[in-house]
Amino acid sequence: MFQALPHIGRARALQGSAAAFVVFGLLLWWLLPLGESSPGGTVSFSTGARNGVYQRYGELLQKELADDMPRLNVKLESSEGSQQNVEWVATGQAQFTIAAADAVEKYKLANGPGADQLRGCARLYDDYVHVVVPRTSSVDSIKGLRGKKVAVGPPGSGVRLIAEHVLDAAGIDLEKDITPVPDGIGTAPELLEEGEIDAFFWSGGLPTSAVTDLSTDFDIRLVPIGEDIVEELHKQGKESRYYRAALMPADAYPRAQAGRAVPTVAVANLLITRADTDAKLTEGLTRTVIDSRDHIGGEVHAAQLVDLRTAIYTDPLDLHEGAQRYYRSVKP
Repeated sequence: MFQALPHIGRARALQGSAAAFVVFGLLLWWLLPLGESSPGGTVSFSTGARNGVYQRYGELLQKELADDMPRLNVKLESSEGSQQNVEWVATGQAQFTIAAADAVEKYKLANGPGADQLRGCARLYDDYVHVVVPRTSSVDSIKGLRGKKVAVGPPGSGVRLIAEHVLDAAGIDLEKDITPVPDGIGTAPELLEEGEIDAFFWSGGLPTSAVTDLSTDFDIRLVPIGEDIVEELHKQGKESRYYRAALMPADAYPRAQAGRAVPTVAVANLLITRADTDAKLTEGLTRTVIDSRDHIGGEVHAAQLVDLRTAIYTDPLDLHEGAQRYYRSVKP
């Protein structure tokens, strides 16, 4: 009996070592994935204008992706906005971007190069149309812009596209009935404050920091876009079918709105890519976009509206294969 004790001790020691090895292996597997590694390489993400929501969203998403996919280098590319973003992804100049649904539809209807390759990853948040004037301005409707000097955004921006449609719905020819200025959110607020323009259009998430900042330094108002304009927009057909009537909440810009909600027009933003983008990469990026909603939303409030339940509705684009994989993986 006493001779067997050393053998039992050795057996227990071996069993303990084996157990420790298993625990160590599991811990190693958890800390250092031994299966497929995360996607690597460099991808280009087209954002938007300086001081715009797309730009800030892209910067914050870049940080989130650095944590989730550390082998991936995300290169941000500034652009004029939605229309240019769509073109860049369709032609392969960028792999991912954010663009408004109306700009996507316009490109598809025009059968632009690579239009058939465009795919959706997620519906993000809505852009709201802002028409900003000095508080002392006599302009109280879109029709009141006739004869004024108005910043309507760069030619490749989503702002320009929606400004053209809204003005047309009010019976105003952008080239003949106003003096159009091709400035966007990066410079238009300063031009308004200095009296160089009478008004500017902007289409972006709420609130847009450049508009908030302007309202703290200069008295401004937001011109309402009424139901009559929305009805005319829908009569235009084509990409205008993606515009919907909306109310800009009273607390979006407290100094500018004086506690009143402002009727306006909204359009959905989509995260888009190409059909030939790697499925694993697209799955991972889509996951990060959804999972980082609260982190990004702390600085870009519009991002708080990203919702897993509505993210799959990327009309007018079909979902990318990688995005489909992600949504299936989290389906209740």
